[in-house]
Amino acid sequence: MKIRVADITEKTKSIDSVDAAGSYPALLQAQEAGECEFIEPVTASLSVVREYDHIRVQGSVATKIMLSCSRCLCEFTSDISSTFTIFYTKSSIAQPEDEVELGEQDLISATYSGDEIDFSNEVAEQVLLELPYKPLCSEACKGLCTSCGVDLNSSDCRCSSNAVSMVFSSLKGLKVQQ
Repeated sequence: MKIRVADITEKTKSIDSVDAAGSYPALLQAQEAGECEFIEPVTASLSVVREYDHIRVQGSVATKIMLSCSRCLCEFTSDISSTFTIFYTKSSIAQPEDEVELGEQDLISATYSGDEIDFSNEVAEQVLLELPYKPLCSEACKGLCTSCGVDLNSSDCRCSSNAVSMVFSSLKGLKVQQ
């Protein structure tokens, strides 16, 4: 997803793409690490416009992924979608200042150099930011039994509910005098 800087004017330009997750190195790396599996291509829609001394990009990304629940280990699908705004400025070598107060626009800005801007990194970043840290198949997921390992969502386990922990068993006979 590239655009020539000279083609960006005060009139909004739209860029739409549908690419396999494998065409984004960061997403491919996440998939190979086992974080998720992309089951649909990444759909991106961007609006690019020149404003004053910067370029504003408003966009949205969407895809569908397969995850493993962190409680019960069952696989489930999830829709990923995100909207974002990024301000691009021409990169320049500036002298660092002692203290700089960052405004809201500074926190969502990026720099570019050369004749083109490649939006691939930002699109992949937005997808990665939406990946859940602790994926759950549902908020009510009961997980696995810690003793027998049965999936508590689909069946009840036959373990004793009053199982005794042996962690402090050596202190059972300890007598404390007052």
